[in-house]
Amino acid sequence: MTTPLPEVSYAPFTTTAALATPSGGDAVRTALSARGLTKTFGLGSAQVHALRGVDIDITARAFTAIMGPSGSGKSTLMHCLAGLDQPTSGSVRLGATDLTGLDDTRLTVLRRERVGFVFQSFNLLPTLSAKDNILLPLQLAGRRPDQQWVDDVVGILGIADRLGHRPAELSGGEQQRVAVARALVTRPEVVFADEPTGALDTQTGAELLAFLRRCVRELGQTVVMVTHDPVAATYADRVVVLVDGAIAREVHQPTTDTVLAALRTMGA
Repeated sequence: MTTPLPEVSYAPFTTTAALATPSGGDAVRTALSARGLTKTFGLGSAQVHALRGVDIDITARAFTAIMGPSGSGKSTLMHCLAGLDQPTSGSVRLGATDLTGLDDTRLTVLRRERVGFVFQSFNLLPTLSAKDNILLPLQLAGRRPDQQWVDDVVGILGIADRLGHRPAELSGGEQQRVAVARALVTRPEVVFADEPTGALDTQTGAELLAFLRRCVRELGQTVVMVTHDPVAATYADRVVVLVDGAIAREVHQPTTDTVLAALRTMGA
């Protein structure tokens, strides 16, 4: 039985960077897309088809969750979409850029400057303060921070008073929020979250998901999250269910009941 995450609510946050979401008056656009995406591991009788001709469009300024049973290909799909892995065939486009045509050097630059990542492990540098961890991607890219954007991100995540602390002095939830801020500080076109609540307790996990949702609603970010948790998926605008390396179903404006029903139908 799935344990409901506690309801988390926050006062409205006003930011100069706030943008309209697809549910508003703006035209919906695609931030990321894949066509005919396949990924095969191994050779001969040991060959495994992790992705089987996946076509997907990721809507800009929206929160998309990718779900499926173990071995369904959801993590492989995320890795290919994020430029962390090369597909066997097919194409991935971030905006107008075809990722499958980039060499390793250009992929590294693209991931650093145009994509953000949030993982289960926070991957914070222990010797740096929270502020320095957040600004690290900009320093690596030789870019000056947009202070208004940094202030907006730190404000929405509620860590303004923790910036001088090192990771060991922060709670797990605070460390994860610092990791989210680091992912957002470059103003990436897409933020990928791989099981971001997996290492968190129920309350902290609910808070993090609410923060990600607010980043979409109030900062205009595009978020793609891989999760196995149907309750976590309800924070998204859309759930994509993978089975055996192919998209089997989608659920829009998901509830726990509709997500569970979709998973049962797909045998997930």
